[in-house]
Amino acid sequence: MILKKKLATLSLATVMAVVPLTGCGSSNDSSNNNQTTNASTNTSTNTSTNTSTNNSTDASTNNSEATDTTATATKLTGDFEIQYFVGGYGDKWWKKVIADFQAANPDLNIKELAGPKINEQTKPRWIGGTPPDFVYIDGPGLNDRQMVEDGQLEDLTDWLKDAKNVDGDLITDLLAQPAQQFDGKTYNIPLVLNSWGVFWDKALFKEKGWTEPQDFDQFLQVSDQIKTAGITPFIHTGKYPYYINGAILLPAIVSENNNDTSILKDMGDSKVEAFQKPAVLAALNKIVALRDKGFIDKASIQINHTDSQMLFLQHKDAFIPNGLWLPNEMSKDIPGGFDFGFIPSVTQDAGGKVVANTSTATVAIAKNAKNKDAAKAFMQFIFSKAQASQWAELSGAPSNIKGDISSSNAPSFVKDAAKFLTDSNTVVIPTITFNADVDKAMQDATDALTISKITPEEWVKRVTDVAAKVKQ
Repeated sequence: MILKKKLATLSLATVMAVVPLTGCGSSNDSSNNNQTTNASTNTSTNTSTNTSTNNSTDASTNNSEATDTTATATKLTGDFEIQYFVGGYGDKWWKKVIADFQAANPDLNIKELAGPKINEQTKPRWIGGTPPDFVYIDGPGLNDRQMVEDGQLEDLTDWLKDAKNVDGDLITDLLAQPAQQFDGKTYNIPLVLNSWGVFWDKALFKEKGWTEPQDFDQFLQVSDQIKTAGITPFIHTGKYPYYINGAILLPAIVSENNNDTSILKDMGDSKVEAFQKPAVLAALNKIVALRDKGFIDKASIQINHTDSQMLFLQHKDAFIPNGLWLPNEMSKDIPGGFDFGFIPSVTQDAGGKVVANTSTATVAIAKNAKNKDAAKAFMQFIFSKAQASQWAELSGAPSNIKGDISSSNAPSFVKDAAKFLTDSNTVVIPTITFNADVDKAMQDATDALTISKITPEEWVKRVTDVAAKVKQ
C-alpha cells in the first residue's frame, strides 16, 4: 500500500504493546492501494463520494457509558462526516469503530466518505472550504504539513493537553509516539504506528539453507547465493520510490551518521547542508552496490506496489522493501506455506544497530468543520486501549495506542516487529515530514540512481537544488 511517509518517533519502552497501515506511505505518496471498499449508502447522505453508515449495535459497554470526561458527555446531534482512505489496512476497523460510535450516539447522523480514491474525490471540498469534519490523513493526495500550511486543519494544541478518552485516560498518556509539532502547535494525532523494512519468505530461506540477514554484509552475501540459484534478490516499487527510500535509504543515512537521527530532521527542514553530509553519499552508495551487483530486478523501475509485491510472493524475487501492511494488503494472493520474515533495516554494518524507520498515519479535524463537537468526541472514542487490539486484529498493523497485544489475535509478524521496536539496540527515527517538492525530488533521484542514470553526487545535486528553492 502506499503509506504516509512519516518517520515516527516513539519511546522504545512505550512501543512495547503497540499494534492496532500503510497502508503504504507519505502524503502525496502514502498508503496508495488498489483495494476497493464496500460502502453502503446512508439514507441522508448527498455527497458524490463513497459514503456509508454503519448502524451496528455491538458497541461495548465501556464505550457507551460516558462520564463527564468522556466523548459522550454531551449529547451529539446533527451531521458528522468522516473521511478515511482505504488502502493496505483495509476498512474493517473503520466500519467497526464507526458502528460502535454510532451506537453510542444514536442521534448523530454519521456519513462515511471512504475508498481508495477518496482523497482525490474530496479535494474540491477541502479547497473550497467545505471539508468533511474528521479526516484520516493517509493515502495519495494528502500531506499533513501542506494541510497545516494551507490552514485546513484545526489547532488541537490546547484541547489535547487535557483531552481524555472514553475511559477517562489522558490521550497524551496513551500515545506511543507523540503528535508532531508544527511551529510548536499540534494539528494531527498519530493513529497508526508502522515500520518500513525488508521482507522475505522464511519458508523459502529454510528450504534453500539461506541465512536471514542481520546487516548489510550478510544481505550482500545471501543475495549472491540467491542470484546463483536463479532468483532475483531484490525488487522494489519504482512507481512509488518512497518504498525504497523509506526501507533502505533513510535507515542507511542514519546508520552512516553514527545512528544520529538529527540529520533526517535537518533534511525534513530542507537544510541544504544536511543533504551534503558524507552520510548521505555513503548511504546512496549502498544502493549503488545492490545495483552494480545485479541484485535489483530490472522490472522494478516501471511497476507499482501491488505488481512488485506479487512478484515477491511468487518467489520471482527474494527481498522486498515495504511496510507492515504488506501481508494484509496481499492477503488474497499469499501462497500456502508462505511465512513472512521481517527486519526494519539491512543497511547497518556488521554489529551495527537496527534502524527502525517507523511510519504513521494521523487523524485530524478540519478547521472549517461544521460539527467539531462530534469530531472531538470521535477522537476521544478511537484513542482507547480497546481500539489498539481491535486495530491490530482487523488491520494487521501496529497502533499508536499503548496496549498489550500479546494475547490478541494480531498476526505473528506484527508481534515480531514489535520486538524490534522494543529492543534497546534499535534506533527509532523521530517523526519527520519532508517538504512535498523535496520529497518528490528524492524519490525521482533514487529511481534514476537504481538504473544508473545518475551518480550519488548527482542525486545530491538534484535534491539540494530543490531544497534551496524551498528555503528561499
